Amino acid sequence: MAGLLDRCRILMSNVRTGRRPLRHRADPEPERGRRTRTGDAHGPRHTPAWRRRPAPGVRSFAAQAFAVQMVMLLVLIIAAGAVLVLETWNNSLADARHRTRSVAESFASAPGTAQALDSRDPTAILQPRAEETRKRAGVAFVVVYRPDGIRLTHPDPALIGKHVIGPYKQAVEGRPFTEVINATRGPAVDSIVPVFRPDGSVAGVVSVAITLGTVNTTVQHQLPVLLGGVGGALVLATCGSAWASRRLRRQTHGLGHVELTRMYEHHDAVLHSVREGVLVLSGQGRLLLANDEARRLLGLPADAEGRRIADLGLEPRVAELLSSGRVASDEVLLAGDRLLIVNTRLTDRAGGPAGSVTTLRDTTELRALSGRVEEAQERLRLLYDAGVRVGTALDVVRTAEELAEVAVPRFADLVTVELLEPVLRGDEPTDTADMRRTVILGDSLDPPVFPVGGRITWVPGTPMAAALETGHAVLEADLGAARDWRVQSPETAARILDHGIRSLIAVPMRARGVLLGLADFWRTDRRSPFDDDDRSLAEELVARAAVSIDNARRYTHAHGVAVTLQRSLLPRGRPEQNALEVAHRYLPAQAGGVGGDWFDVIPLSGARVALVVGDVVGHGLHAAATMGRLRTAVLNFSALDLPPDEILVHLDELVTRIDQDRAAEAEADTVTGATCLYAIYDPAGGRCTVATAGHPGPALVRPDGTVIFPEVPASPPLGLAAGLPVGTAELDLAEGSLLVLYTDGLVEDRDRDIGTGLALLRDTLAGRPDRSPEETCREVIDAVLPPRPSDDVALLVARTRLLDPADVVEWDVPRDSASVAPVRAACARQLDAWGLEEVGFDTELMLSELVTNAIRYGSEPIRVRMLRDRDLICEVSDGSSTSPHPRRAALTDEGGRGLFLVAQLARRWGTRYTPHGKVIWTEQPLHGGSARPGGDLGDLLLDQWDDEAL
Repeated sequence: MAGLLDRCRILMSNVRTGRRPLRHRADPEPERGRRTRTGDAHGPRHTPAWRRRPAPGVRSFAAQAFAVQMVMLLVLIIAAGAVLVLETWNNSLADARHRTRSVAESFASAPGTAQALDSRDPTAILQPRAEETRKRAGVAFVVVYRPDGIRLTHPDPALIGKHVIGPYKQAVEGRPFTEVINATRGPAVDSIVPVFRPDGSVAGVVSVAITLGTVNTTVQHQLPVLLGGVGGALVLATCGSAWASRRLRRQTHGLGHVELTRMYEHHDAVLHSVREGVLVLSGQGRLLLANDEARRLLGLPADAEGRRIADLGLEPRVAELLSSGRVASDEVLLAGDRLLIVNTRLTDRAGGPAGSVTTLRDTTELRALSGRVEEAQERLRLLYDAGVRVGTALDVVRTAEELAEVAVPRFADLVTVELLEPVLRGDEPTDTADMRRTVILGDSLDPPVFPVGGRITWVPGTPMAAALETGHAVLEADLGAARDWRVQSPETAARILDHGIRSLIAVPMRARGVLLGLADFWRTDRRSPFDDDDRSLAEELVARAAVSIDNARRYTHAHGVAVTLQRSLLPRGRPEQNALEVAHRYLPAQAGGVGGDWFDVIPLSGARVALVVGDVVGHGLHAAATMGRLRTAVLNFSALDLPPDEILVHLDELVTRIDQDRAAEAEADTVTGATCLYAIYDPAGGRCTVATAGHPGPALVRPDGTVIFPEVPASPPLGLAAGLPVGTAELDLAEGSLLVLYTDGLVEDRDRDIGTGLALLRDTLAGRPDRSPEETCREVIDAVLPPRPSDDVALLVARTRLLDPADVVEWDVPRDSASVAPVRAACARQLDAWGLEEVGFDTELMLSELVTNAIRYGSEPIRVRMLRDRDLICEVSDGSSTSPHPRRAALTDEGGRGLFLVAQLARRWGTRYTPHGKVIWTEQPLHGGSARPGGDLGDLLLDQWDDEAL
């Protein structure tokens, strides 16, 4: 624009002097081979004069002066560099002379040198000194020889004892000297110094030399610095010359008459080739100059220049602005069917002639282009939003809904999505599978399409069938004029048209080359129909959604496998026991994969019941499989009748071994810990023993409805305890209390801390103690569980019961064999009172055997307890921790058959340890019949005798 204003000023001065401007004149001396670039309809494009090389032989004074300066500087710098290099060489050579002379004189005058020369073996004394001096001084050699020229030292021991070749007579006469010689290691600077005795006579000669190669190396080390200085001087001089030349070129403009003429013609050509109209007006409102673009935009006649603006027949607003002489900035005016942006500036503000310059720019095409840009930006924003919003949840149906939510209403008025049935289940899709309508989303509440959940088989010829067959999107811009799509259902097609839907794009949904479903985009007559650009956009949207749906399908499949494995490893039913009324829930995670949560209800001896809740760290199949291993281990440890703390210690060792095995196999998915809570409830006294390893403690709902969280000693999670002891808590529970055990997934979530979850659990449990465990489970899950839990949840609710005191009897037994008969009599009376005469003989026999063993092998106190529950339970306790074990007695043995009889007569029997001894227990069915196959006692003894006889 500045160039145009300069051109306009020149033109204004030409007008005042009566000259006409040159327009499109050819160069007086055109360059050969010059390339021209054709522009648009407004004229050719010209290369600017300042970007073209001057004609051959034409050089400005500034360029010639710069060339002379550069030649002179180059000669001076090369000469200065040579002088510096020569001076450096001379200095290095002088330094070598000085160093060798100093080293030689120091060695010759060193204490002991003259005495060594007069000794019987001077070489043995001087050779080490000479080599040490040579190495420290960094010289080529230090040689000592006698006045007759025989070497006494040399770096090469083979030359010791050989005659010196070279001038040394002057040193023998007592005069030191330095010269350049040809030594065995090449040319060298050699200093020769005599060694004087105390009486002034010459005892020998010392020769110290530095090779010229070392001098050259020194020079070479200094040479980069010298060359760098020379180069820096050259660059500095070049920059200074260039700056001076540039200043000279700026002052003289660096142009001759040829360049000025070419620039003038170039400005004239540019004026008429730009896509912007230019008008130059005089102070009296006459048109002085109009370029070709201005003539086209305003429709000016050929003789417009020189005429008044009012006489050119322009639009009134345009004519008023041009003739007013006022400044205008980006004013929008209508000229015919064109929309122009007008800018006007006065030309006399910088000392130029009176008048104004006006520029005109056609924005009609620009506005249309701006609309297309906005449309493209909206498409990009839609794709960006699809990338952010589609696929946020690993759920097939939800991902399809997110695709529809992104597209409506920004892209379509109605979106329907059909997916193959295997995709909805998480299985691998097949070509023969049926499609099921999954999503319908539109701007109306009752869209006239097939409902969600229905199966759809597209009839050949419809756009949907064509899209599925070809694998590409099919566009139906005008549904009213098309006929093929109506064959699927004429009634539905009529309703669609009545609803105002006029355009359709059917896009197959494919991922990894496999068909997943179909997405249909519909538009009503309230907006323009779909076009080819919309079809491309729809394909891109569906392609992105297809990847997310396939990922969700794979996750659904893996999640289903993990859930199946998890449920197969959890308890299938409720074990038979009377101590607790139990209800439980297990809910797999919906947003993080199946975890390793588990629970268990394990009947124990003495009518006791163990409650277990645990959680394996991690998610997926590995966590589920590890959970199965831990649950099996808990069942096995429980069969040993171990207390809760010992069971958790054994579990900790097991988890540690599992981690070590995984680490040895270089597997990344190690367990890295698990948590567990183990509780044993005894209905005989209402005592509950609880131990936990990194797991949340239980919640206790008392019969009056109050809720507490009992304090349980904290212990590290399993696998991280490193052998630390586990603490236990003893709880006395009233009958009808609720004991609630849970995993952390119930009370903790990404958006909620555990404190908030525990408070919500407390509020849910409080106030209604009469609820059954099933009702409690249901209400806790509904109130406490997050909407989409990121971790699986195990919940176990147990209502306590107490044994009737009439069903529990105990006797203290003195440690006397005579006490066995009274115990048997008391047992018979109690069984008669309970109506269990059928099992009286077997029970008396087992009880007498156990009491006899306790008296014979155990220690006091000895107690007998009988409980009537689902089975008849007999317990004999004593103060000894020695565990009895059955053995097969020989035919001639008088004893050793007691535990064998107990094992044959009881349904189950075993030993459990207490802090003060042990308990041997038996269980029998309440009603008659042998506990085990094999007939009566006589048959059992006969079978044993037969086995031993054989």
